[in-house]
Amino acid sequence: MILANTFCILFFLGTGADPAMSAKSNHCLDAAKACNLNENCKRLRSAYISTCNREVSNSERCNRRKCHKALRQFFDRVPSEYTYRMLFCSCRDQACAERRRQTILPSCSYEDKEKPNCLDLRNVCRTDHLCRSRLADFHANCRVSYQTTTSCPSDNYQACLGSYAGMIGFDMTPNYVDSNPTSIVVSPWCSCRGSGNMEEECEKFLKDFSENPCLRNAIQAFGNGTDVNVSPKNPLFHATQSPKMEKTPSLPDDLNDSTSLGTSVITTCTSIQEQGLKLNKSKELSMCFTELTTNIIPGSDFVGSPDSVDGRPRPVIILTAVTFLLLALAL
Repeated sequence: MILANTFCILFFLGTGADPAMSAKSNHCLDAAKACNLNENCKRLRSAYISTCNREVSNSERCNRRKCHKALRQFFDRVPSEYTYRMLFCSCRDQACAERRRQTILPSCSYEDKEKPNCLDLRNVCRTDHLCRSRLADFHANCRVSYQTTTSCPSDNYQACLGSYAGMIGFDMTPNYVDSNPTSIVVSPWCSCRGSGNMEEECEKFLKDFSENPCLRNAIQAFGNGTDVNVSPKNPLFHATQSPKMEKTPSLPDDLNDSTSLGTSVITTCTSIQEQGLKLNKSKELSMCFTELTTNIIPGSDFVGSPDSVDGRPRPVIILTAVTFLLLALAL
């Protein structure tokens, strides 16, 4: 016994690790223990472990369809405070990283005898409306953004982690590719061999998982507890919204923005007048107010002023016209 303890101490000293620290560094084990203390988490976790470990026959190690269904129920019905801790726990050693990789029972839910082509796997996913929707969510929330600090859209780690977890339990199920504690690489169980002239598209699709800085940063930040310092920005776009404008009547199809208002505005305002509507009680009549205070008369060049009455010229204009007429007769 003394020899064994001496060996352990020498081992930890040789690796430069603190024995007390190493015993407490398995956050994935702590996450599993926390799940067992919650009745709902424990029940659904036991259900998918039992289903995914149940051998069907010598040639079929498990019922993958039932395993996927049990996994979906676990991640959909258990709060993320438990599921995220199991999926994205930070690790300092290989044993912890392997436990993290084994969270979804990959021998049944993830791995297969051969790796299918990624584009074929994507096509299979798209035939299922729920898988298609989850995949679209993943691409929307985990797409790499070069305009944010975290490389995630709107710096929203939680949206990306949620979309990643939502992919588990389908043919497109992603997982950690190995138990390396120092690097995080996740991917669906697929490759780009046999892609032909679609190889570039296939590689791009695969890298959305395996070389995605947004997803990698989100997982690392959650594991390190630094994600709480990131405040998601809302709305998703960064452009400054313009002030709310007054709604105005749209132009007819045969007019564009550069076309004179002409009779189209007159028609609109005339119909409003005929219906007996009051200008000061309608938001849609701002253009009519301009038209009525300017009195544009269709078919003529006359523009009356606001103090004109019923669009008729004022007496001064009439007298001027009469004067010109008398001069013409005198000549």
